[in-house]
Amino acid sequence: MSTVLSVTKREAGHRSTLTQLRKGGAIPAVIYGYNLDSTPISISAKEFKKSIQKNGQNSVFSMELEGNKVNVVVSEIQQCSLRDEVNHVDFLAINMSEALEADVPIKLVGESIGVSEGGILMQPNLEMKIKVKPAELPEAIEIDITNLKIGETITVAEIRESIGFDVVSEDDHILVTLMAPATIETTEEEQE
Repeated sequence: MSTVLSVTKREAGHRSTLTQLRKGGAIPAVIYGYNLDSTPISISAKEFKKSIQKNGQNSVFSMELEGNKVNVVVSEIQQCSLRDEVNHVDFLAINMSEALEADVPIKLVGESIGVSEGGILMQPNLEMKIKVKPAELPEAIEIDITNLKIGETITVAEIRESIGFDVVSEDDHILVTLMAPATIETTEEEQE
């Protein structure tokens, strides 16, 4: 949490005001949560992008807002669908001593036995919801897929005890599955 983001309070404005902010290299944002009323702010687009690249989206950031230090996490990022630009950010002010629920990315590690046999690795859910104190929030949760064979699936129930976090996601939440390769069956008529 060494990153301190510089923000400035802004007036809640019209669309044209927000467009001017973006053209000036700032991102309109809002901060709300622990001991705070919803407050519109703006943040430097370069500083925000650099902080996210360095620390990740799940990091705890410190903000100075009107002389007060506030610990925050990124709640939501709205991006432009045509350009790689952030349109708006929601920051959630947090209490560092209370656990919070967060969606954490799942990172697959290892080479699966089934993939080397021609299986197709599917990851239907890219995140898992956990409850943890902000200082212990991981960037990602690693799942070893080395022993995964064709036709097998890894669900939350199978890894719940091994990851060391309080998992909020349901036990039947599928994290990884290894499908059999598609086979092409042709009849004698099609071959002729």
